[in-house]
Amino acid sequence: MRPLNGRIVGPTDEFELEARRRGYRLIAGLDEAGRGPLAGPVVAAAVILPTRCRLAGVDDSKQVSESARVQLYEVIIRRARAVGVGIATEQEIDCLNILEATRLAMRRALASLTPSADCLLIDAVILSNLAIPSRPIIKGDTLSISIAAASIVAKVTRDRMMAVYHQTYPDYNFLSHKGYGTEEHLQRLAQYGPCAIHRRTFAPVAQLLDGRRGCRPPSRMDLGESSRMNQ
Repeated sequence: MRPLNGRIVGPTDEFELEARRRGYRLIAGLDEAGRGPLAGPVVAAAVILPTRCRLAGVDDSKQVSESARVQLYEVIIRRARAVGVGIATEQEIDCLNILEATRLAMRRALASLTPSADCLLIDAVILSNLAIPSRPIIKGDTLSISIAAASIVAKVTRDRMMAVYHQTYPDYNFLSHKGYGTEEHLQRLAQYGPCAIHRRTFAPVAQLLDGRRGCRPPSRMDLGESSRMNQ
């Protein structure tokens, strides 16, 4: 949420209303979750909301508690005209790079929408060669209600996937950190080595695989290098 004239204001439907004034009716918000983690997929979601839809508490998923996100997810699924989800795997991330894998997940989310969107609002990412007009919005998940809703759907979907992976790979405690580079995750990564869902091209994982820096565990400094490599 953001301050406006002394009040705290969350995402609104101003961008959606502007698109409707231009003649569009099926306006989708599009966002992703999982660009930064060292393990697991990147997940995108596209959400088409009804006109003048009010969703109390909906905001950028990073600003909402986990329990509130789950509750909002159920409300969004129930009230949305359409919801689409797209996934790019850790193998696709390593093959393409994280930005292109994010775009791939977004295209898959759009393709799964029924009915299809006729206009698109995206959180910052530029998608080329679309059949419909699109508008990338910086910090769109804090400004557009549709993008904020998509942010929550993507985040909850990915968190649930990581909970399933936790059952397969309990040594890494994915249930707690969801694959992000926490101190606990880095310690477990150093102890057990990468598993099948770790992103091989992200610096802390690559470091363990190629041995270029000896046997010291990955550090938070390595995470900074990873983010620069994958921007």
